[in-house]
Amino acid sequence: MSANQAPSIIWFRQDLRIHDNPALQTAIERGGPVVPVFIYDEKGEGKWGFGGASKWWLHHALNDLSSQLDDYGLRLIIRRGKSGEELKRLLKDSGAEAVFWNRRYEPDVIKRDKLIKESLTSEGFEAKSFNASLVFEPWEIKNKSGKPFQVFTPYWKHCMQQKIAPPVSVDHQQAKAPKQWPDSLAVEELALLPDIGWDTGFYDAWTPTTAAARQRLGKLAASNASGYTKNRDRPDMDGTSRLSPYLHFGQIGPREVFAAFDKHDSDGTKGARKFLSEIGWREFSHHLLFHFPHTPTEPLREEFNHFPWEMDEAYLQAWQKGETGYPIVDAGMRQLWATGWMHNRVRMIVASLLVKHLQIPWQEGARWFWDTLVDADLANNTQGWQWSAGCGADAAPYFRVFNPILQGEKFDPNGDYVREWVPELRPLDTKVIHQPWEADLDQLGGVVIGRDYPAPIIDHKQGRNRALQSYEKLKALRSK
Repeated sequence: MSANQAPSIIWFRQDLRIHDNPALQTAIERGGPVVPVFIYDEKGEGKWGFGGASKWWLHHALNDLSSQLDDYGLRLIIRRGKSGEELKRLLKDSGAEAVFWNRRYEPDVIKRDKLIKESLTSEGFEAKSFNASLVFEPWEIKNKSGKPFQVFTPYWKHCMQQKIAPPVSVDHQQAKAPKQWPDSLAVEELALLPDIGWDTGFYDAWTPTTAAARQRLGKLAASNASGYTKNRDRPDMDGTSRLSPYLHFGQIGPREVFAAFDKHDSDGTKGARKFLSEIGWREFSHHLLFHFPHTPTEPLREEFNHFPWEMDEAYLQAWQKGETGYPIVDAGMRQLWATGWMHNRVRMIVASLLVKHLQIPWQEGARWFWDTLVDADLANNTQGWQWSAGCGADAAPYFRVFNPILQGEKFDPNGDYVREWVPELRPLDTKVIHQPWEADLDQLGGVVIGRDYPAPIIDHKQGRNRALQSYEKLKALRSK
């Protein structure tokens, strides 16, 4: 069978969309039938297999992708097993002579994909990968010394001087189906959904489809993200984009984000510029992960290998359950458990309490987020936790300790966020809702601290002072 007649496999991974998909467009342009494939390969993910919340999202995203492909006469073939072995089986079953996919940037996945490409090429198959999930490839952006950036502001300034490619136009109408489809599992056979119904609240919080992502992006871009700068730090308001899980699973791409704002003159508002810089922070996180692949488990700043972390299981469990006695922290942790997501400002507050007040290793927080976030992304998760611990890039001042009381009062001024997620505190007077242990009986509205809601597991001043002392010890070690 000639090249322009032989089928091509499009291997879907974290690019679960049919628009702005260069691998899919290349398969269509090749001329032969197109065989869309998803392989559930948990071992191929290395140390970072899908967490529980991510599996929930993946289940629904795969169903959504399958429905989109159906509209063009294509089927999503689903397999489970080692990616390389399954691809070779599919090549044999379908008679395909080429495999196209879009790149991922996690260290273990890079190693796996490299071996797969080498193996397929050595056997005479065409194997090509493309960029669908980033605006800039990590190896393309270098500082004046030719090295990777480690500070965000100069990184993003440099990026904004580069040309941003438009979304890839995919001619779906030209896609051809094979005469016979290979065998496939049903999405349900992957058993991605939990056996117990802890995910009930996810369905109210999310619609894991490409259509929902594009609708949310369109609304944000049409307003030029007006109010984003002002409201993005308010967890009691719908002031963020909530596009993170859609971006992680590739139901929408960053090139589409920039293109959407270009249509609405993105230079016109501070909100638009600020929002696009958050896309830049995502790019920066992938830049760091690619160049420093050890960072998911080890600090970027080597001296933090000597930081005096103190592992305390009781503290960790209280934090995980949202029972720390700090209302803004507990609200965030309960929102996370109920919806698979947490407001970004609150993520910083809860992380600060864990790694600074309690001095529990940042890796413990990263693991919990990995399992409970629907937008769990190795690059973003790693960068966020290392920033919070002070051991990563752009972490100055690394010794900053968030005050959970003041943070609550500033960013949840009416206590609405706390009341939503910590219902036992709803009767409290707004003046004391962020530090209920200081309230008198009238302000508590019948709530008993220590019975209905816990007292703080650590005093703020005590935790802050202990953290600063630990940073001073680390500083002394560095100077030796």
